[in-house]
Amino acid sequence: MNNLLIAPVIIPLLMGMVLIIFQKNIKLQRILSLAALLATSVIAVLLMNQIRNGGIQTLQLGGWKAPYGISFVGDMFSALLLLATSIVSVCCLVYAFSSIGRKQEKLYFYPLFLFLITGVNGSFLTGDLFNLYVFFELFLVASYVLITLGGGQRQLGESLKYIFTNIIASAFFLIGVAYLYSMTGTLNLAHLSMRIAEVGQDGLITTVALLFLIVFAMKAGLLLFFWLPGSYSVPPTAIAAIFAALLTKVGIYAIFRMFTLIFYHEPQITHLFIGILAAITMILGGIGAIGFWDLRKILTYNVVISVGFIMAGLVSLTSTGIAGSIYYLIHDMLIKGLVFMIGGTIVHLTGTSDLKKISGLIRHHPGLGWMFFIAALSMVGIPPLSGFLGKVFTTQGVFEAGYYWLGGIGLLASLFILFSMIKLFMNAFWGETILGVEEEKGTTKGLLLPIALLTLASVAMGIGAEAITGYVAQAAEELLNPNLYIQAVFD
Repeated sequence: MNNLLIAPVIIPLLMGMVLIIFQKNIKLQRILSLAALLATSVIAVLLMNQIRNGGIQTLQLGGWKAPYGISFVGDMFSALLLLATSIVSVCCLVYAFSSIGRKQEKLYFYPLFLFLITGVNGSFLTGDLFNLYVFFELFLVASYVLITLGGGQRQLGESLKYIFTNIIASAFFLIGVAYLYSMTGTLNLAHLSMRIAEVGQDGLITTVALLFLIVFAMKAGLLLFFWLPGSYSVPPTAIAAIFAALLTKVGIYAIFRMFTLIFYHEPQITHLFIGILAAITMILGGIGAIGFWDLRKILTYNVVISVGFIMAGLVSLTSTGIAGSIYYLIHDMLIKGLVFMIGGTIVHLTGTSDLKKISGLIRHHPGLGWMFFIAALSMVGIPPLSGFLGKVFTTQGVFEAGYYWLGGIGLLASLFILFSMIKLFMNAFWGETILGVEEEKGTTKGLLLPIALLTLASVAMGIGAEAITGYVAQAAEELLNPNLYIQAVFD
């Protein structure tokens, strides 16, 4: 029993509730919300070390033994994602201090931000399928309000698309939960794994597995990403950055958890289908990334590409491929938050997201330009930056599993990323300077610090990869051995 497991959920939840009371005291809201997220970061590090030394940690709420009570389970995969979530959320919050505006801050921005983080952290830690649904709904309800902050006509239109899409996905999620409970009599993830292993994954259970895949694919942007480009390009920059860094990643986490712990018995059906979806996603995302001249759209389609690439490692079901996906998932959480903040800063300075109307920003903002260049190279997978190891291991694992076509499409997707990010860099930062400093629409005051922090985190993850290799390898081993998870829950 490890009571630390509940802390990443309780701390932001309680702090968010407290901040509702202090709606008008913006300074206090900033301090308390930042303190809550920093505390969560510390707890994530403590959990990683405990899991490293003592294996998977569990907590049975109320003392009820599994599978009858509510289980919280922390394996290394969950702990790594908790830490990445904490780092990104701290940087996005600091960015919001200078960019979100007083009007939005008074509309309960900070409590909503903390509620969103509560839902994300809870999704990573819950050991129960119905509570996974509950935590999904918690962060989605918070995101419904956050995405509408600002209230422009286009923003409200895209917000409605985002909200209706997720409501439909949530309805199918609940249907899947009901079907699975009727067939197995349990919703505890470890118990579900045991029940399905005992009776075998027959055609009906495989059908339910595909239903869950559709639900989580819609939330992750795996092929079903029609809602994503518009929805991620309309909210304020701090909100768009946290959405790009975290929300699709929760869907990815759910797919990894379900298809390594529960639905892993028919990989020739389920995992092959995931591979086909991943391949199509990378191709369509790449076409969108190179086809648009809108800065926000280019960045959003790069989110889509990364979703497909991360899934490729899961399809391989090899330790190398899974480890590569974990590396790349953590890298992508950091780097997507970073590039969305830089992209938002460019729009803030120039007043437009049309690349044809932007040029030469690096002359007046060299730090911003070179940090974007580092992020772009990392996304492509240039050594020794953070994207390199993830791309190498994922591709190696996919090739080891014999999915040469999927690995080839993954390499092609890297060329799409390279072309789109270099196009963005050359048009926005290089070339003749159009705007003088006095003609710029905004300032970078207060915005460069969180951007620099995320850049340093990304570079450190690449250069210091050896320091986290053991943690990632342990996470991959635990995902590929469901018995480790089951034993931790029931022992």
